[in-house]
Amino acid sequence: MQEALHPLRPPTPIRYQLAMATTHRQATERAVARRRARTDKPAIPVVELDNVSKVYEGGTTGLDRASVRIESGEFVFLVGATGCGKSTCIRLLLKELEVSEGTIRIAGRSLDDVPRKKVPFLRRNIGTIFQDYKLLPNRTVYENVAYSLQVIGETRQQIRAKVPDIIRLVGLSTKLHSYPDQLSGGEQQRVSIARAFVNHPPLLLADEPTGNLDPETSIGIMQLLYRINRTGTTVIVATHDKEMVDKMRRRVIELRQGEIIRDEQSGMYRPDESTSEFAIRLRGELGVGDEGHPN
Repeated sequence: MQEALHPLRPPTPIRYQLAMATTHRQATERAVARRRARTDKPAIPVVELDNVSKVYEGGTTGLDRASVRIESGEFVFLVGATGCGKSTCIRLLLKELEVSEGTIRIAGRSLDDVPRKKVPFLRRNIGTIFQDYKLLPNRTVYENVAYSLQVIGETRQQIRAKVPDIIRLVGLSTKLHSYPDQLSGGEQQRVSIARAFVNHPPLLLADEPTGNLDPETSIGIMQLLYRINRTGTTVIVATHDKEMVDKMRRRVIELRQGEIIRDEQSGMYRPDESTSEFAIRLRGELGVGDEGHPN
């Protein structure tokens, strides 16, 4: 039996149906093309130096035409002898110094476009760890970490929620009420790391973080930085500890007299290596402590 037609709706002409199908297909193709364009678009590096030079008063060269890209989630070592330009790089990224030539970009934004009054807002997104810890001597572990949140306007409720968690992460839950002079060097550096990471910045800079520490303690600090890196934070470590760098098997950028003379990916490490496995391997390769039982 022939199907009855709706009395108020005439049959759609086949030409109109084809035109509608073509229009729908074209719209779908355009949407796919837009998604592909977004996917294929190269990621913006977290840090980019474009032909950067820094010359100090008196003519000393801190950095000489350095160009480098550091992508999100990388763990990078800056290495070289004293005076090679490592600390200059760190200070330029923090905008403590101004470039003499070239451009530095953080997450795609040129630091030339960051006015002096906005620098504190820039630094909220950059955690910094120093060789000499820079802890407040008259404040407890808890208060030292909390202070970094107070200065950016976090509420007491937010501070109470964040600080114990980060102190637990760095392994100092039993030292909440201790003062810096009651802590070992390694413990003080852990407080410094907690303070730098409590706001979960996308970029963490460490300037000679193990410079004052013994080999066993240094491994613990590197294990902690590795754990932080695994959360997605980009970590840049300036150091002269060649043996530690060789065993870490991460990207290495070497400086000499302000010039980048080497930039290489080791490619030997396991990307899925746990922090415990990492510590066991590092202790074994450095010949430090009990290989089978990480502290």
